[in-house]
Amino acid sequence: MMINSVEDPTVANILSTDMLKIYDIPRYQREYTWNQRDWANLYDDITQNDAGYFLGSFIVVNGTVNSKMDTIHYEVIDGQQRLTTLSLLLAALYTRIMEHKDSIDDDMMLDDIRPLRNRLILKSDKSITRVIPQVQNHNLEDYRWILKEHIGLDTVIQKPKFLGLRKMSKAFNYFYDRLGEDVEGRDGIECVRCLLDICRLVCSAVVVQITVDSHADAYTLFASLNNRGVPLSAVDLIKNMLLGKVAGVDDGQLNYYFERWQEVLHNLGDDYKTQERFFRQNYDAFRREVNKPFIGESGSQLPLGSVATRSNLLKIYEKRMESDDGALKVLDELTENSALYSRIIGLDQESPDSELSHQLLELSRAQGVASYLLLLFLFKKQSQLELKDETLALLVKLLVCFFVRRNLTDTPPTRDLERLFISICESLESEGLKGIAAAEYIKKRLVDVSASDAFFKERLEGPIYDVNPDMTRYILTVIASPSVTKEMKPLWERYASGNYVWTIEHIFPQGKNIPDEWVKMVADGDMSKAIEVQEKQVHTLGNLTITGYNSKLSNMPFVTKRDRKDVNGANVGYRNGLNLNDELVNTDTWTSEQIQERTDKLVGLTLKAFDFDEIEF
Repeated sequence: MMINSVEDPTVANILSTDMLKIYDIPRYQREYTWNQRDWANLYDDITQNDAGYFLGSFIVVNGTVNSKMDTIHYEVIDGQQRLTTLSLLLAALYTRIMEHKDSIDDDMMLDDIRPLRNRLILKSDKSITRVIPQVQNHNLEDYRWILKEHIGLDTVIQKPKFLGLRKMSKAFNYFYDRLGEDVEGRDGIECVRCLLDICRLVCSAVVVQITVDSHADAYTLFASLNNRGVPLSAVDLIKNMLLGKVAGVDDGQLNYYFERWQEVLHNLGDDYKTQERFFRQNYDAFRREVNKPFIGESGSQLPLGSVATRSNLLKIYEKRMESDDGALKVLDELTENSALYSRIIGLDQESPDSELSHQLLELSRAQGVASYLLLLFLFKKQSQLELKDETLALLVKLLVCFFVRRNLTDTPPTRDLERLFISICESLESEGLKGIAAAEYIKKRLVDVSASDAFFKERLEGPIYDVNPDMTRYILTVIASPSVTKEMKPLWERYASGNYVWTIEHIFPQGKNIPDEWVKMVADGDMSKAIEVQEKQVHTLGNLTITGYNSKLSNMPFVTKRDRKDVNGANVGYRNGLNLNDELVNTDTWTSEQIQERTDKLVGLTLKAFDFDEIEF
């Protein structure tokens, strides 16, 4: 990583009237997002501390010099919220001071007030602002109007509609009002001097400017910097680079390309982890093809990297965009592949009732996201590989079996999954496998690295809930699903709070204080024996079921749990209709032997449900 320079300037140095620095926030960065809490914190930090208060750091890419105007332009990568807010605070100060113009003498105007204005707009060209916000949500338009109206920016623009509803205007008005409170009761020159004292505190505040050579260098700094603002993510910076590159090719169509980028994000949804995973898996799935243009004399087949990681992701995409048409090719690829990924993650509901969509939903529930790399490859190459939708559905079902077994046995280990799926993708292509032969090959690779049936059975017989409660839920829902009727709520439905409607119920309670009724039932009143049974069996499949009323059942006696009804007379205990409770509704007791018998039964059903041999192409 190359850090070009690290400066320890004050706000006065950053917005120096001698060296005309311009801080340009690219139009494709996130909009201005600071709110009243942020404005208040900044104002209080500056005004309630001594001069020279440290406000944090910001990162810019190496500046370009305009010799004609004697200016240097920096692209702001991180810190735009703070820079914009500081300039709005200075604008509010200038506005308040100029309300007392009759009290200002020539020396004060020359030494203090004109320099303040020149920190906001160029002295040599009063149509240019020192901080240039990006354009989203009228940010630039609103900012320029505020400086035109209050500072004297020389430009012809109309007042933006609904200006007062947006954050630029709200920030300026917040500072204007706070300053008014601080000078309340003062008149004339006394008021001006008080405002200039606040201005000196603002200008003396320290903001470390870190100048780097590239976006990739900037990203590597984020993890170690404790900035007040929200740092840009790798996905944000890929967007910045990509749109910056296409702007150089076709600036007139930048809004079109920005909309295409928005289409990519729409395909991926709002979850950042999903977005970042797509960008990594998009490289990993097609790494051979992607690396071909970069193979040089060194002979390395993967000069961009063997796999995409959080630390090298930005460098991979930056390198790919270096050629003249690289950014356009990457954007085309991301648009197409994100649409495929949208089907995989279930956001594209074009055929929600298809078997393929059903199996993809099951794969998500089985925690199989690592295999999306393989699925992206298969979806992209479906025609070339001659894979029918029915075959793809069976392959996803195969992956469900694989991940249920893997997530309970940790075989193969998590660290091996990425390279396993990359290897399968590349072997399919290099060996020219198609159709059923390709599907059979994938099955063989997955079976070969999976745990044996004996090891899987051993894990199922143990304290499965304690090992992996999420996978336990999944197994129980798969077993129970045939008994769910249209009158019942779906097993995966959630409340508005995010909690599941149906929850895991421990039949023999798992709490430390075992109720006397249960001690008597499972251990003839022997507490030490009851504790022994609890420690050995409470988290096994045989002692688990699904109920929507877990918190109400809790430590109740067995028969009370079994027969419990709600105020409407509906069965809310073990007589709720799920097949998981067949053994429970026909008995008045619950003992260690019964738990073991039910465990054996449910283990058998699970082995059958996730048997590789049951999947035939």
